[in-house]
Amino acid sequence: MDQPDDSQPQILPAHEAVLGEGMRIARALPNRLRRMVGAWCFLDHFGPADVAQGQGMRVGPHPHIGLQTVTWLVQGEVLHRDSLGSLQAIRPGQLNLMTAGRGISHSEESPSPRSPSLHGAQLWIALPEAQRAREPAFQHVPDLPVVHHHGLRASVFIGEFLGQASPACVHSPLLGVELLCEGPVEAVLPLRDDFEYAVMMLEHEACFDGQALGIGSLLVLGKGRRELRVAAGAAARCLLIGGAPFGEDMRMWWNFVARTPQELRRASEDWNAGAAYFGQVHGYDGRRLEAPLPPW
Repeated sequence: MDQPDDSQPQILPAHEAVLGEGMRIARALPNRLRRMVGAWCFLDHFGPADVAQGQGMRVGPHPHIGLQTVTWLVQGEVLHRDSLGSLQAIRPGQLNLMTAGRGISHSEESPSPRSPSLHGAQLWIALPEAQRAREPAFQHVPDLPVVHHHGLRASVFIGEFLGQASPACVHSPLLGVELLCEGPVEAVLPLRDDFEYAVMMLEHEACFDGQALGIGSLLVLGKGRRELRVAAGAAARCLLIGGAPFGEDMRMWWNFVARTPQELRRASEDWNAGAAYFGQVHGYDGRRLEAPLPPW
């Protein structure tokens, strides 16, 4: 899939999908018109969902290669388990960053007891060639830098922004920020002109350089931007993501990021056969997910 012309901003609709055992999500990346923003190659917005009854979020053990996963919450809690032995609950304002590298498996579920509502985003970062076969890792960051800027509250979970730097370990030039408008706002945000950027609303709506954006769409900004004007008439929340153009051929299938169709098929077959390099997730009381085989 070729990347579109980036000379002007574009609004791309997200499409509905299902996460794990029935949670409906809005998938903004990859999009039919846009595969990536920098190294960001996947962006799901889930909720707000009522998880007071039933089991809440349930995503059974599944594998990854060649990427990092980012979990960001607005409401609720998610319990992460992985094949490294990690057992970590994440709450709003915290970061879970998992590096798959050569191979890892993990599960995600709503803990018990839990908050009645679950709302957040799941993002993936494609690892560059030099890092995609690295050893897997997991990093939990409970306290992230927060900066206030002309009525905006910016939580920096990846990269550097407004003089604040996240301690998250990533492997290409990237930015991930939650912007919270705490009331009526008019602000100008500095951008890097060597980055690509996109904005996704999580709550309510706002205007970016005069372009109204609501929930359910992704605003991809044109290249060469040095600033972004933000205006909101009331409280609103969004994600601002960005990064240097990835510059490598990248292919995705199911939960895998690789370079060739053969690698993707081999990863699917290996997971289904129980290959040792994915490890095992212990403690999840449900079935592990089966990898669908690619059509090629």
